[in-house]
Amino acid sequence: MENLVSFVQKEFVTKNDIPEFAAGDTITIYYEIREGKKTRTQFFKGVVIQRRGSGSSETFTIRKMSGTVGVERIFPINLPAIQKIEINKKGKVRRARIFYFRNLTGKKAQIKEKRV
Repeated sequence: MENLVSFVQKEFVTKNDIPEFAAGDTITIYYEIREGKKTRTQFFKGVVIQRRGSGSSETFTIRKMSGTVGVERIFPINLPAIQKIEINKKGKVRRARIFYFRNLTGKKAQIKEKRV
């Protein structure tokens, strides 16, 4: 059964060309929104909290601050609505999932930038 699932994922799921990013990176995602017959492009800029899963079922969580409220959004890696992903900053973190980031405020909530 797993062979069948992996075969279908390889053959029929469209792969998006995405750059390599990890937890702690600040990225901007441009994705398409359909409202009736109209379509528009919206962007979501924030810090990657985690990447989860593997293959075509992989997802990543992005967190941004909207005023004083934290907003998180989960995107599938192979979402057809994603137009492009830009990496704004590479973050220097020591974990693959930075859930502790939710509780930080002020200057503690800054992630150091990784030198490339």
